[in-house]
Amino acid sequence: DVQLVESGGGSVQAGGSLRLSCIASGYSYSCYSMGWFRQAPGKEREGVAGIDRDGRATYADSVKGRFTISQDSAKNTLYLQMNSLKPEDTAMYYCAATPVYLYGGSLSERWYKYWGQGTQVTVSS
Repeated sequence: DVQLVESGGGSVQAGGSLRLSCIASGYSYSCYSMGWFRQAPGKEREGVAGIDRDGRATYADSVKGRFTISQDSAKNTLYLQMNSLKPEDTAMYYCAATPVYLYGGSLSERWYKYWGQGTQVTVSS
């Protein structure tokens, strides 16, 4: 079975940094496209960053220049480095995977088949 387990969330002050990790198991990591999504209370889930198996990435406008998605296929791990965090970044963050090849990554959740349980990020002002 495919499993995605996120970690690295926490509480930080505005301007701080966090690095989220997502460890994948149950499939050949290098064949999948991956993404990070988030959902704040009372809001719909939104795409934050996506990456294809060759490392090409895409970002939501709200996080460009502050967040970086990366992966280590040897460790079956996806990362999201989050810098200059803002209170509006507060949300549950989810890792997602799909066997569909998404050139350049995708922020559309309809493409993703597997989801993690999420890790909470809280940014205080």
